Amino acid sequence: MIQLTEEMSSLVNRARDDGYPCIVATASEDGTPNCGYIGTVLTVGDDTLIYRDRTGRNPLDHIEANPKVIVLFRNTERDTGWKFRCTATVYRDGPVFEDMTDRLLRSGLVNERYLEGSVGAIVVLRIDQVLTLFGELLQEREPGLQW
Repeated sequence: MIQLTEEMSSLVNRARDDGYPCIVATASEDGTPNCGYIGTVLTVGDDTLIYRDRTGRNPLDHIEANPKVIVLFRNTERDTGWKFRCTATVYRDGPVFEDMTDRLLRSGLVNERYLEGSVGAIVVLRIDQVLTLFGELLQEREPGLQW
């Protein structure tokens, strides 16, 4: 079972403002890696992260072909961080897209100007495992989960 702690949620939700945006790593179906800093990562509930992708292309192509994603968070000032192994779903429109976009707007991570002319998508990341930065397993959705 995944249960984000208050510390995890608080630090991830303000990662960009604190100067420590998350890194999201993906791989295409053939294993080609991609990663980038994402400043719009937000926790939703106890076991989900979301972010807004403005590009509408790679890494979304990677995620749609291979939904396994790692979100890396590290705050050097507090000397803490985690790896979140996730299964991703991409939403380009519809109720989930609208609801998660509203959440990001309310959080202040995106604003109306940010959304103007953007073709992007909302990526919903169901957390499968939480690890320390050194790879020690802290939590997993299902015991013995192969990842």
